[in-house]
Parts: sequence; structure tokens; C-alpha cells
Amino acid sequence: MVSTLVLASAFTISGVAGANELSGDLFGNTFKQADRQIVVAQEDAAAAAGSEPVSKACLKFAADVDADLGEVLKAGCKPTLAQMSALMDNPLGNVAMLYTQVDYYNLSNDTVNTGTSKDQFVYTGIAQFPKKLNDDWNLINRVIWTVPSVPVDQDKIDAIGGGGFQPGTPGAPGSGPLIDLIGGRTTGFGDTYYLGLFAPNEGADMLDGKFLWGAGFDIALPTGTEDVLTSNKWSAGPSALAVYMGPTWKLGGLLMQYWSFAGDDFDSNGQPVPDVNTTNLQYFAFYSLNHTSSIGASPNIIIDWEADSGNKVTLPIGIGYVSTVKMGKVPVRIGLEFHYNVIRPDDVGANYGIRFYVIPAAPSALFDWMG
Repeated sequence: MVSTLVLASAFTISGVAGANELSGDLFGNTFKQADRQIVVAQEDAAAAAGSEPVSKACLKFAADVDADLGEVLKAGCKPTLAQMSALMDNPLGNVAMLYTQVDYYNLSNDTVNTGTSKDQFVYTGIAQFPKKLNDDWNLINRVIWTVPSVPVDQDKIDAIGGGGFQPGTPGAPGSGPLIDLIGGRTTGFGDTYYLGLFAPNEGADMLDGKFLWGAGFDIALPTGTEDVLTSNKWSAGPSALAVYMGPTWKLGGLLMQYWSFAGDDFDSNGQPVPDVNTTNLQYFAFYSLNHTSSIGASPNIIIDWEADSGNKVTLPIGIGYVSTVKMGKVPVRIGLEFHYNVIRPDDVGANYGIRFYVIPAAPSALFDWMG
């Protein structure tokens, strides 16, 4: 975030056990190591299949964390949890995911009331699904919707007709002393976003791992139900993603730019609505502890180019823990991150944030319309 908006989003990378050469190692010096891999793969495959017998072909697939899950499913086998976790690690992978993300922000307004803070919450839902364009290219789609809960009361603002609050000055919704002078809380549907990334099917070899990239566009729709929950502008711009997926490290970033091109010039109280010129860079760094767990974070750097010089940049750093587990037969990624803003707006800004997310997933090969 996108992501996160991003999006958003948490990504990890699992190390490869080296089982791709299993068949060639059976009679070599690594017989014992390969035998151990077969046992581990058999246990994992048996867990994936329940008590059903596991074929030799499925055992071979299960021993390869990076196996093509399309081929796994065609063979009548079931992906292991480690394989699904590795697939979810790839932000451009052939996997359908449904993000449920909740962000908590601790806001303060040092220009008016030093030492006090307010709470803001944002629920973000993201439906991500790939669409195969041809043998070489995919289109990665993300549909993002938000439900913010902000520490200002829209009804009080409406009761005083906006109160002369001007965007970009102290007292404007979302900035200045509004969270102290108005107070209360407004919760409702926020803006909606679409992100599309065109990406090669195969990454390039790089430092014992893969380099992946995608480029495309993003669109923001002003679907917020209250003025304090929406930009009141239609916006769009370019987007790009680059990521290194190594044996233990996964590093990269998702860049999204938004420029307004249509929308309201005034809000419901007759106050001017500022143009949108915002850069959102979600960077991510994760270190794998094992095939299904990692530590790291994926915070969002925000630059509001329309704001005053002291209110343009929000720059967080973070740490968190992510793990992929099975809930029934569904692989689910669960993560918790803490973000601290080393740079924040001089007026109202977030001191720190906490992000929690749950992401069920399924291989896109299960859905004919994604192929």
C-alpha cells in the first residue's frame, strides 16, 4: 500500500530445498539427503490430501516447492502448503487472493494540541486475480475498496456549513486542528481503486533468485459516502512494480501515482476541493524463517504534492511477522506489522500504525476464466 492500496499487501519468499534434481540424486552422493526430502514431501503431500494414497508423481511435485501448480493440478495432485506459500510470495504470481486488511493509525496535531492523539481505522479489501493474455504476458488485476473510520464528525461540519474550513489551511478536513475542534467520528464507505499491471510470465535470473517486474496503470473512484471519507475526485496515473525474489530475501516496491482529472470543485458544504497529485510507494522487505513464515514489513510512503512543504511526506519504517497456515483446505496468510513514521506531516499526521491482514488464496489454474 499496495500494495496495499495496496494496496497492499505482505509478501515473503521461501527458500528452495533443492529437490528439483531429486531424480538425478537417487544414486549419487546425496542419496540420504534426497531420501529425507522424499519423506518430508510425502508427509506434506499426505497432509494436503488427507488420508488418500499419494502417487509417486504427486510426491515428486510435492518435493519441489517451486513446482508449476498448473501442472500439479493437471496431474490430479494437490498443492502443498509450502507451494501455496511460495506462490503467494510472488506479487505477480498466478494466484487469486482476497485481502482483508485493517490499519490502525495514532494521529496527533502538534500545531494545536501537543501531547494528545486520536485514533483512525481503515478496513481495506483487495481482490487480486491474474488474467493470462498469451504465453508470455499476464495482466495482474487488483480491485480495492476501503471503509475508513476517522476522528471527525461529518454531521457537526455540516451543521455549521463547513465552518469556513479551507483545504490546505488549519481546520480543513483531514488536516489542521479539525480533529481537536470538531471531534466525534465518521465511519463509512471510502474511495475505490483499480490497479492493473502487465507482467512477463517468467522472471529473469538474478543473484540466485529471480527479478520480476510489471507496469500498468491505476484509477481512483470517488465512492466515499461523506466528504471526510473521499477525495471527491476521479484520479488516475501510471504504476510499476519491481521485486527481487531470492532464496531467503524478498525485496521490492510498488509505485502508484494519482493525478485528478475530473470530479467536484466544491464539497457538499461549498468548500473548495483540492486537486489530487499523490505518490504512493509501498516498499517491502521480508526475510524467510522457513517455507511458510517470515519477518519484515510492507509500509507505504505517501507524498502529497499539493500539500504545504511541511505536510507533503509520510515516511514509515516497520517490522512484522507473516505466516501461511491452512484453515480447512484453504491456505491463508496471516500477518501483523508495526509501522513507525520517521517523517510525518507537521499538522495532522500519524505517529505510528498497526496493520493486520488475513489473505485466503487459490491457484488461478482452478479458474478457467483466468487462463
